[in-house]
Amino acid sequence: MFNLHAQLAKDCETIGDYPLCRLLLMNDRQFPWLILVPRKAQISEVYQLSVEDQQQLQRESCKVSAAIAEHFNADKINVAALGNVVPQLHIHHIVRYKHDPVWPKPVWGMLPSVAYEEDERKKCLAELRLLFSAEDFSPL
Repeated sequence: MFNLHAQLAKDCETIGDYPLCRLLLMNDRQFPWLILVPRKAQISEVYQLSVEDQQQLQRESCKVSAAIAEHFNADKINVAALGNVVPQLHIHHIVRYKHDPVWPKPVWGMLPSVAYEEDERKKCLAELRLLFSAEDFSPL
């Protein structure tokens, strides 16, 4: 049975579900930052997924990357699966700009996170749910 890791639940808001993955918004207003989490139990690495699920993960990741690149007019999208702190497989999709505060370095550990204000968080979630609303996506 799928359960979202406690750290992801604490740090993120749920946008909705694709056929395989839950899509989350990281609560850090400094970077548009989304996370895909395959809804599979006991998976920490991509290779542990079935071939079909690996392909579905790639499709969902590409959809997320393309959508946020266009929506946020990104200079670059960083996509990464680290799992050093949170062992549950999750894929970060981070919008980057050449003028962001840590460019060109990775975002991890560079700045303390800055949470969204409540109204800003609600607005951002509503926009993202609309952006990702499609036949194969279920906003939550």
